Amino acid sequence: MRPYEVVLIFDVSLEEETIRAAVDRFVDFIRTHGGNPGRVDRWGKRRFAYELNHRWEGYYVLIEATSEPSTMVELHRTLSLADEVIRHKIVRIPKEVAGAVKAEPAAVDLVPDPAPA
Repeated sequence: MRPYEVVLIFDVSLEEETIRAAVDRFVDFIRTHGGNPGRVDRWGKRRFAYELNHRWEGYYVLIEATSEPSTMVELHRTLSLADEVIRHKIVRIPKEVAGAVKAEPAAVDLVPDPAPA
């Protein structure tokens, strides 16, 4: 199983409930195909840098998941066919980045000041 990040951009004109149902549907898709969906981060409404499908804003959602590559290929196909999704991007996270843990700062040895002579 490999770690992935899936970024979804939904049409802003959709209702909140419709977006929530679509995200739940995609998370269930990952789960039913043997993956392990992790954190779902709803970024909310954001302005695009350029016009996209005659729109200037979109509703962003990030899904972190671990799964087999075949599951992500099928999810890509499903997202391409979904009418409510304007754009999507699936990125495989390298093992070095996925397993990286913040290193604790090294302890600093303080040398006491010499006694005044």
